[in-house]
Amino acid sequence: IIMFSDVAALSEDSRVSVYADIYRMALAVPLISVLGVILAEALKRWNPSLPHNRDYCQSTQVRPNWYILGGSFCFVIFTLIMGLTQVPFNQEIIFTGSMAIVVFLMIRLTRELKPSARRLLVSTAVVIFVFRALPGPGAGATWFQIDELNFDQHFISILSLIGSSLGLLGMLIFRRFMAEKSIFYIVGFLSICGAVLSLPLIGMFYGLHHWTAGLTGGIVDARFIAIVDTALESPLGQVAMIPMLAWIASSAPVHLKATFFAVMASFTNLALSASSLGTKYLNKIFNVSRQVVDPLNDQVLVAADYSSLGTLLITVTALGVLLPLGSIIMVRRYSQFWPLREPRLIRLRIPG
Repeated sequence: IIMFSDVAALSEDSRVSVYADIYRMALAVPLISVLGVILAEALKRWNPSLPHNRDYCQSTQVRPNWYILGGSFCFVIFTLIMGLTQVPFNQEIIFTGSMAIVVFLMIRLTRELKPSARRLLVSTAVVIFVFRALPGPGAGATWFQIDELNFDQHFISILSLIGSSLGLLGMLIFRRFMAEKSIFYIVGFLSICGAVLSLPLIGMFYGLHHWTAGLTGGIVDARFIAIVDTALESPLGQVAMIPMLAWIASSAPVHLKATFFAVMASFTNLALSASSLGTKYLNKIFNVSRQVVDPLNDQVLVAADYSSLGTLLITVTALGVLLPLGSIIMVRRYSQFWPLREPRLIRLRIPG
């Protein structure tokens, strides 16, 4: 918000420079993560009474799991090689290879679980994977907001802050909901809510904001609709991941909790790669382009074309409902799983 405060008065080159500065600042994020590990170790040294894994290690013989370590090593090497080489279909190869390695690690890891717990974890992971792998509209929606709705980078950064802040708040607001409902119910609920909350952007593509602004004397304009929609949508953002993490924390074998977290996090993060691929393919089908002008002679190199954006947004919204609900039906039908309402996936004691 601060960096983009005077973006309207900046030239295009200056805006690019601001983006570069923000990305440089973002390099501090890994440093903060490392400092967290160092801080935790320092706190344990200053206060030996704090609980940590050393007590468990002293009472249990710890042996390395070479399948997990070897598979993780292969995962890193494979991703680095493919990411640094210009191989055709690079993204698809990385995704396929990474998925094969992570699935292998999951199979090895879930052998430590009882059959019922194994079915529960795998079913949960599949449903959450599909939910997180949903394709998005891509950059075209942002271009439309900037070019047609006059949302500058400063206003978009405000929306981002609202989304992040209310996303954290949503974890507190929905804590009882997450504890008392099954993962099927949660994902189904979030899918339907996501579709409903996508309607304002679709409506604004077809001129909804002009109609509402005319009825309210200009109060309910495009920015007003965007702020309200972001405020409603943001608290739901991280809800789907928490039940699986809570299950791992409460039910995974004591000596494998960290490994479960790492492997399942890798699996669900691959869903974001699948989402990126799906977004890319949808944008090839529904082509959306932004105007590109040659800065030397002001000649238009690429004309703006948002004619397919409405269909793209409707398709993304429909997939956002059909794919998660379809995965729920498939998992419940083809796996020997419990009914939707009981037992719950997780049972947590929640203050208040």
